[in-house]
Amino acid sequence: MGSLLLGFLFAFVVSGPAISPAMARFVVEKNSLMVTSPSAMRGSHDSAIGNFGIPQYGGSMAGTVAYPKTNTNGCKEFSDSFKSKPGALPNFVLLDRGDCLFAKKVWNSQNAGAAAVLVVDNTDEPLITMDLPREDHEEAIYIQNITIPSALIDKKFGQELKEAVSRGEMVNVNLDWREAVPHPDDRVEYELWTNSNDECGPKCDALMDFVKDFKGAAQLLEQGGYSQFTPHYITWYCPRAFVLSKQCKSQCINHGRYCAPDPEQDFSTGYEGKDVVIENLRQLCVYKIANESKRPWVWWDYVTDFHIRCPMKEKKYNRDCALNVVTSLGIDGRKIEECMGDPTADSENPVLKKEQDAQVGKDSRGDVTILPTLIVNNRQYRGKLEKKAVLKAICSGFEETTEPAVCLSDDIQTNECLNDNGGCWHDKGSNISACKDTFRGRVCECPVFQGVQFKGDGYSKCEAIGPGKCRIKNGGCWQDTRNGMTFSACQETGDNSCQCPPGFQGDGIKSCGDIDECKEKKACQCPECTCKNTWGSYDCSCAGDLLYIKEHDTCISKAASEAKTTWAAAWVILIILAVASVGAYIVYKYRLRSYMDAEIRAIMAQYMPLDSQGEVPNHTHEEQENA
Repeated sequence: MGSLLLGFLFAFVVSGPAISPAMARFVVEKNSLMVTSPSAMRGSHDSAIGNFGIPQYGGSMAGTVAYPKTNTNGCKEFSDSFKSKPGALPNFVLLDRGDCLFAKKVWNSQNAGAAAVLVVDNTDEPLITMDLPREDHEEAIYIQNITIPSALIDKKFGQELKEAVSRGEMVNVNLDWREAVPHPDDRVEYELWTNSNDECGPKCDALMDFVKDFKGAAQLLEQGGYSQFTPHYITWYCPRAFVLSKQCKSQCINHGRYCAPDPEQDFSTGYEGKDVVIENLRQLCVYKIANESKRPWVWWDYVTDFHIRCPMKEKKYNRDCALNVVTSLGIDGRKIEECMGDPTADSENPVLKKEQDAQVGKDSRGDVTILPTLIVNNRQYRGKLEKKAVLKAICSGFEETTEPAVCLSDDIQTNECLNDNGGCWHDKGSNISACKDTFRGRVCECPVFQGVQFKGDGYSKCEAIGPGKCRIKNGGCWQDTRNGMTFSACQETGDNSCQCPPGFQGDGIKSCGDIDECKEKKACQCPECTCKNTWGSYDCSCAGDLLYIKEHDTCISKAASEAKTTWAAAWVILIILAVASVGAYIVYKYRLRSYMDAEIRAIMAQYMPLDSQGEVPNHTHEEQENA
């Protein structure tokens, strides 16, 4: 009865909350497969990304299709090598579906030197995902060593490829993963469906190895505001008819609402499934409390520390050990306990209920049915759960040119700008380049250098424009210095064209020649004037004691000039004295008028007192009394 019920409960692992296996909505993640030759077959086709190996998210891979003459299903080791010759395109092995696991076909092809594998469906049906074998299957061990990408193609298209190769034609294709993950903006949202159970075999070991390896990159992305990470945990419920059974009581909390399989799959020994559910709940609460304190990345520290300090094998997988880890990370243990609630209560737990609801697929994402599952920008990741591969998938979710530095490191992508400047515009003199490295490849955009904007197509031309342009190689205009004087044809206003300054003529770019103002009679035209040309200007002098006035282009005598200066000074003094006299007169008249008004009012107040006026002192009366 125990094993029978356990098998029944396992059926709900893939169903999520209130979803039967038949009702679960699966979404096949696809990438583009473009045939580039022969020309008669040229075109784009869909292919389903295999759920193992390392897809090149954000990139593409070109290769030549090879269809083996024997062992066409790839279920046996290949005697021939598919390793490409130096200088040739890599080989993509085309295999028939059937007779063995998908992973076995890819593994044998990788060992024979293939760069990628295309599996041809043997049924006319919509594309499916080539999934992993069961976690207790012996092939699960070598799954972790598959490093090449693979894809499933439909039967009709696969048959066309096989026939073309059989005719001796060279079939070149391009696998493209650049649009496999949406990349709308400068922040990536991703989630990992995981489990705290560390006794579930190779899959759990691989999952924890990934969490440890990826922790540093994940925390850099989160702390820099480049990503929003959310951990999730799969739970399922116990059928109502078995809620009171021993098996459900040992595997579930909250009266059968939230369950997990027994870690050892043995109800008589070791830890129970409900222990796993409680720890999963605790890890969810660690994330919730850390996120509320603006430190969501602490979840990665807790999960890795708990795995190291509280393993099941050492019988430390318990509440006390977990609280020690929580305390060491500066998290309030009381808040964690409040968040977790009462696992024995006959009611819903809001945290776990939210997780069950999240298992149901929305929009372009299917239902979460297996562990582990990684979702990037609402698209399920396919491939090996390995740091470099996952980081590529996440980085492909950024809008071009917005990727953080961690995405542009040499260990996950190649800087195309290092090779011949990526074919973009480049000013070698100033070492200014229009090549900008991105995760998907280089883009040619005229740069902003030292606060100066360059404008152009980015490939053959970029010119400095606007304020500050003359600081960069003088804006590409002519410039010369002689006798301590510098003249430039660069203009930071107007149409930004190069124009020779006054006193010069030329194209403004390569040359500006000095204009001889004296020879061209543009200066010193008065009869008494003598003109002498200088670089960029001219000098005028007058004969005898005459003085040259440049504004009027004339000569006047120094005596007349001095007389004019004297008269000008005299007039200024007279004007100042006149203004001062008028001002003094106005002040005097105003004060005299005020005094006379006050005296008249005082005299009138003695004979006709005003109702609206208080008593006014009589100065005359006071003087008589004092006398």
